[in-house]
Amino acid sequence: MSDPVGRNRLDEEQSPYLRQHADNPVNWQPWDETALDAAREADKPIFLSIGYSACHWCHVMADESFSDPDIAEVLNEEFVPVKVDREERPDLDRIYQTICQQVTGGGGWPLSVWLTPEGKPFFVGTYFPPEPRRGAPGFRDIVESFAESWLTDREEIENRAEQWTSAITDRLEETPDTPGEAPGSDILDTTVQAALRGADRDHGGFGGDGPKFPQPGRIDAMLRGYAVSGRREALDVARQSLDAMANGGLRDHLGGGFHRYCVDREWTVPHFEKMLYDQAGLASRYLDAARLTGNDSYATVAAETFEFVRRELTHDDGGFFATLDAQSGGEEGTFYVWTPDDVRDLLPELDADLFCDRYGVTPGGNFEDKTTVLNVSATTADLADEYDLDESEVEDRLEKARKALFAAREGRERPARDEKVLAGWNGLMISAFAQGSVVLEDDSLAADARRALDFVRERLWDAETATLSRRVMNGEVKGDGYLEDYAFLARGAFDLYQATGDLAPLSFALDLARATRREFYDADAGTLYFTPESGESLVTRPQEPTDQSTPSSLGVATSLFLDLEQFAPDAGFGEVADAVLGSFANRVRGSPLEHVSLALAAEKAASGVPELTVAADEVPDEWRATLASRYFPGLVVSRRPGTDEELDAWLDELGLDEAPPIWAGREAADGEPTVYACENFTCSAPTHDLDEALAWFTAGEGA
Repeated sequence: MSDPVGRNRLDEEQSPYLRQHADNPVNWQPWDETALDAAREADKPIFLSIGYSACHWCHVMADESFSDPDIAEVLNEEFVPVKVDREERPDLDRIYQTICQQVTGGGGWPLSVWLTPEGKPFFVGTYFPPEPRRGAPGFRDIVESFAESWLTDREEIENRAEQWTSAITDRLEETPDTPGEAPGSDILDTTVQAALRGADRDHGGFGGDGPKFPQPGRIDAMLRGYAVSGRREALDVARQSLDAMANGGLRDHLGGGFHRYCVDREWTVPHFEKMLYDQAGLASRYLDAARLTGNDSYATVAAETFEFVRRELTHDDGGFFATLDAQSGGEEGTFYVWTPDDVRDLLPELDADLFCDRYGVTPGGNFEDKTTVLNVSATTADLADEYDLDESEVEDRLEKARKALFAAREGRERPARDEKVLAGWNGLMISAFAQGSVVLEDDSLAADARRALDFVRERLWDAETATLSRRVMNGEVKGDGYLEDYAFLARGAFDLYQATGDLAPLSFALDLARATRREFYDADAGTLYFTPESGESLVTRPQEPTDQSTPSSLGVATSLFLDLEQFAPDAGFGEVADAVLGSFANRVRGSPLEHVSLALAAEKAASGVPELTVAADEVPDEWRATLASRYFPGLVVSRRPGTDEELDAWLDELGLDEAPPIWAGREAADGEPTVYACENFTCSAPTHDLDEALAWFTAGEGA
């Protein structure tokens, strides 16, 4: 009988990360029943390696250790080696990253975990060099040591595995026996205070050293905090962070979009991969800043980010792809960097001088091999003075130079693209495109959001079972959807409804929200778990209350339920939101920055959801311009037909017997577009003047 795990099976997978390891001499297995059954039947430990296609150190460890025949022989003989793409299985990544952080104080990728055949961890780390180096143990020594220890010290290993699994369960699965009192509206100020304490006042962003990561959740809190309190310091720190990211190496100054993070405090040199979720989170914050400050440069950054996503990360049929790799031609960053000679080969002398001065391109460079990552190093006004030119001429010349260098860059070997279409990440990007269509007054962005939502719904949503799958790639659908998939996609659909007034996205958002309650809510525990109730049983059932590189799925779902409660008052959305906020009350108060999304949801619950019901068949252009320019955090814009007769067709489509509270009794008055402002069960008088309705919120008449 053939050995089911006697060969490398990753050539059967669609994931680019898994396929990158299909030629390793290691007999890699995907995480599936075949591999797990084989481990149990052979009583072998599992070596689990988790990473993703754009991960630099994943590539390094593959080249150094997983391509080594001697190391592969030990792994194949003594373990069942399993490879996991964290983007396909965030549940596994969440579970084992947690124990890595608890044991080592850090985490990251590649994540290296040794498990019992039952999946319980007994040793964990991230990148290991093949041989001992600078105090780090060598991977070869580790695998040989555990191959022997499994036979000679089995009891000790299993005791440790039980202890670690209990620690994971305590951290990820358990909730308090007695819920606390949900935070009040003052949690926003508490969150802002914490963010200000951690802000880098010299270079922007947060933390006193590199690496520097974008923190869109913290910036969101500070912009909201300023809008509520008028505290200038919060706005200044938010703007300093946004400016540092827009002007530094984190942003691609030729092609638009943002890299994953910067390795230094000054935001000079990035880690070059581009992730879909970063484009979504950052575009949204720049749109908020454009509304709040009136500064067009923030709108430009957002618009260029959308153009990058359209050009580089969009499926022909409408969905959004996951990532662009950091490497091209086996070298990191080579697609993006320049030398003065590169620039001068493409531009006239004056334009080359202006470009090099503007973006800091010098003979010594700021990156490897004396190349330069473009950073804004001089203002156009300073360049105009230095070169005795009008500032408008400098701007024109720089714009032409950027286009010329971008065109030349297109001829370079391109970074690889991971073409997974992930439901949750698409939801984040759909939401950003929908917001962009409002703020930039660009209907084409709403059209792109609609195409992406249709793409995901048609391929990943099963209407008969009301369940969502995780991803589609090359036509193959794989994996149960997680809480982030349901919550992020529902948020994207709801935001598209708010932007367009189309009924279909609202209907889908409500379907997803009801499915979220059914699949993820545990009333006894008072929480929404990350994995579906009908999904695979793992060593623990994790939750995701903290914000990571993406927002907390628990926080996003809770905030969404608060918004949707007035659309479906009998669905129990408010009950779930209240339970979650009670369960995590003490955690949110104790560490609001780790729980930004939950903190903002708690503030929304305490302050009330501001609602703007627009009864009109067409929204007047002047209203659209007003909504584009006004920053009103948390505002729900609820569109409905002008008459109740027309509304009846909507109710039939939604399966509702009567109009929900947010629409009931709110017809268009006198046949003209009419707006109603409501908050905390109190509403303004109907008006044909949008500014008057918005002023009602500002005046606090609904308090």
